[in-house]
Amino acid sequence: MNQQLIEFDRALIRRHDGKGPRYTSYPTADRFGEMTADDYLERLVQQQAGTTRHPLSLYFHIPFCDTICYYCACNKIITKDRRRAERYIDYLEREMDLQCAALAFRPKVRQLHFGGGTPTFLSDTQLERLLTAIHRRFELDPQGEFSIEIDPRKVSAETVRLLARLGLNRMSVGVQDFDDDVQRAVNRVQSEAETRALIDTARAAGFRSINLDLIYGLPLQTPERVHRTLERVIAIRPERIALYNYAHLPERFMPQRRINDADLPSAEAKLDILQASIDQLLAAGYRYIGMDHFALPDDELAKAQDHGRLHRNFQGYSTHADCDLMAFGVSAIGKVGPAYVQNRKTIDDYYAALDAATLPVERGITLRHDDLLRRAVIQSLMCQFEVMYQPVEIAYLIDFTDYFAEELRSLAALQADGLVTIDAQRIAVTAKGRLLVRSVAMVFDRYLRTTETAARYSKLI
Repeated sequence: MNQQLIEFDRALIRRHDGKGPRYTSYPTADRFGEMTADDYLERLVQQQAGTTRHPLSLYFHIPFCDTICYYCACNKIITKDRRRAERYIDYLEREMDLQCAALAFRPKVRQLHFGGGTPTFLSDTQLERLLTAIHRRFELDPQGEFSIEIDPRKVSAETVRLLARLGLNRMSVGVQDFDDDVQRAVNRVQSEAETRALIDTARAAGFRSINLDLIYGLPLQTPERVHRTLERVIAIRPERIALYNYAHLPERFMPQRRINDADLPSAEAKLDILQASIDQLLAAGYRYIGMDHFALPDDELAKAQDHGRLHRNFQGYSTHADCDLMAFGVSAIGKVGPAYVQNRKTIDDYYAALDAATLPVERGITLRHDDLLRRAVIQSLMCQFEVMYQPVEIAYLIDFTDYFAEELRSLAALQADGLVTIDAQRIAVTAKGRLLVRSVAMVFDRYLRTTETAARYSKLI
């Protein structure tokens, strides 16, 4: 399959311009229910049974920021008091100890990611302390992928070199937009020069992959302004680019109330921006990976897609589908075997659980056979733009066309619209359908048909 192929069909996008899950998990997080710390520890123990030791991914949520970006919808704490991070690391260590106590061996880690918030809110001393604590408890694969989210306004060259010495080799750099007016409108003023200097330092220090985060749909953006930003981004030549759709939900996220609604681009202007941006990135040699993500053809994300190893989790697209994910910190979500688990969402509740010597688990879900089967189908669609029947039939002991007879009937309308092709061996998302792949995946989401949710899903485009 030509993974590069993507076609922007505006009429088709308008016709299917609904809302739906982003499928960073299936079932989606709004379907999680009650789960206790003991439930989660039982899953950890069960996952170790037998002789197979699953490689691990680790995620650490660092919630602190010292300034507010008006567009942000992350779980964050705004503070300039760096001492709060010292206490937070104390509790991260307690949480690591409680999880590792359930393990019969020192686990090997293939992936590690620090998200937030702003992970580099931590001082150099605190970063070194946290990485040292992780190394004491886990065996980090020398060939692994270890990444961190970076705010270039808050990081010195010395910190970048320290992170490289501590073993980090990938970074995601927040940019959003290089236009001065747009930056002031969202309270994130960041020069191209400081961004370039950070990336140059990271590459010289040994970071092997750089991702730049951009957002379209921000106040005062126009196709021309975003085009100029992308010209500057392409000149930097990051290995990966994420181009996110801004979701304006001021009733849910208070910082967004500081954005003037009248400054937001119209729905048509957003489509203009998206179409022009996709064309510009493809012309510059980037491959459309899926959803919001682009990568150079020789990047490991593109290679993973070529070899059927691309995976989607709570941090977006990932290169290793076989890793369990242990998550640490307030609101962090992990996956162990057939279960998802999420920590408590407020820092006081998080601390209170650990003060009581119990894991700060708030909710989760253990997947049934049907969930696992549908997760495999949705992952394949989201990551490979197709699902082959035979591998699913062998893995889950079903007849695909019989089990999913209702779904195949529902897909007929999408096939008639040109989003998918269906034959006796597979369902394939077309070039026109790739931007709307969530619409295809939603057909296989049993919960959308059977269970109400209070979640407010984002727009498909």
